[in-house]
Amino acid sequence: MTEEMQGETDSRQRILVADDEASIRRILETRLKMVGYEVVVAEDGEEAVNVFNKTNPDLIVLDVMMPKMDGYGVTREIRRTSDVPIIILTALGDVSERITGLELGADDYVIKPFSPKELEARVKAVLRRTNNRETVVPTGKITKNVITTGNIKIDTARRQVFRKNERIRLTGMEFSLLELLVNNSGQAYSRNEILQHVWAYPPDHRIDTRVVDVHISRLRSKLETDPANPELILTARGIGYMFQRIN
Repeated sequence: MTEEMQGETDSRQRILVADDEASIRRILETRLKMVGYEVVVAEDGEEAVNVFNKTNPDLIVLDVMMPKMDGYGVTREIRRTSDVPIIILTALGDVSERITGLELGADDYVIKPFSPKELEARVKAVLRRTNNRETVVPTGKITKNVITTGNIKIDTARRQVFRKNERIRLTGMEFSLLELLVNNSGQAYSRNEILQHVWAYPPDHRIDTRVVDVHISRLRSKLETDPANPELILTARGIGYMFQRIN
């Protein structure tokens, strides 16, 4: 591996690829190793959970349809203890698979059949966003990178959220979405704008914008006193979403 390639990706970052199709495992393992990642593989859901527990990967690429335990079960099991980024592989046209995976805690999805280059781009984008420690000074009340609104405290330096003194666990992409909205409180963002800012999708890329809706729903369920009547993360009718203005 050249020094240039090592500079583009952290060679220490480990990716778990879980898919019951040997050809997909081989292709992804080869391509991801070529761009500098360490790769571990699993051929069914139970093995995926075991490999995850043993190797502590930085990201998981997870097929939905697998024997012994499907991708939903794997996601549910991993989300009990970890916020590791998860990209699900889902069948073309099966919207319900994507939505279910996202609702359970996946961060992004790639549709089969896919190009390895597309998957590499999604891995790089998700890792960059979930590992990002750079922050923008927000417009709200801030004390040493801590934004306070009501009983919610958002520590942008440590990428942690608290209600009173209790930590609220967010995935990396959930935090990045929250950070975008909070840092620009009172400003409405469209779903496409959110996909560009948070998921790093190019403006002309076609993706189901319900990725944003599901993540907003997940954030509301964790942050709002009454998620059905949100007071923090608001719907901007005809536009998208915004965080309540912080004075």
